[in-house]
Amino acid sequence: MKSIKLCALFIGFLSLVFVKTLLAEEEYTLGSGDIVRITVYEHEDLNLAARINEKGNITFPLIGEVTIGENTVAFAERIISKALEKGGFVHEPQVSIVIEQYRSRQVSVLGEVRMPGKYTIEGASSIIDLIALAGGVSDKASEFAHLITTKQGKPLQIRVDLHKILFDGDVSQIVDVDTGDIIFIPKMDRFYIYGEVQRPGVFRLERNMIVMQALAVGGGVTPRGTERGLIIKRINSDGEVLEIDASANDLLIPNDVIYIKESLF
Repeated sequence: MKSIKLCALFIGFLSLVFVKTLLAEEEYTLGSGDIVRITVYEHEDLNLAARINEKGNITFPLIGEVTIGENTVAFAERIISKALEKGGFVHEPQVSIVIEQYRSRQVSVLGEVRMPGKYTIEGASSIIDLIALAGGVSDKASEFAHLITTKQGKPLQIRVDLHKILFDGDVSQIVDVDTGDIIFIPKMDRFYIYGEVQRPGVFRLERNMIVMQALAVGGGVTPRGTERGLIIKRINSDGEVLEIDASANDLLIPNDVIYIKESLF
């Protein structure tokens, strides 16, 4: 049920993401390959469209070659404005820059999404935008996503709590993506239950799930079973299988195996 809600909320949540994306557009960093349209108010002869070259430069009337790459749109506007005024060409120029075409930027979305693959992003895009482009998460998806990116030339992995974003509206969990990033959605955490239970098998491990809730998911014990003497088989950090005497309120962790004994009476 939680996985179905998680999938559905990706559609309903897009309105909230859209607002954040609009704000993030202002922080987009210009780069090589971007095509920009530059307008100088009341100076139509200076208006032009230009592609930023590999050095981050464009050639602008009167001021020549100017570097605007690796800057936000607002900062690039100020660069051109100051150059025009410093050169004595325009008094208090009002410069406006609009991005007409973004350079080709791709992000890979892998794992438990409906349409894994590479997606081209335009402008500022978040991890939620890319998961939505990939069709949303599958029914077997975890509640967490992993963003593999780089920071200052070093690889960095960020764990994103999709549950907090979609169920709690926690936009602080939303992170932006950039060229070459990888988004990976792992399979859901699971637990196993067998023995004298109505529906033995493998089930999704919900957040903060306890043994009592797991028994309910498994349909409860059979008439021959007993909730006394429950055993959890758990793999420790050394790969050893431990047998733990469990109670109904014990918290489960991923890959726990619950065994329901047969009643002796």
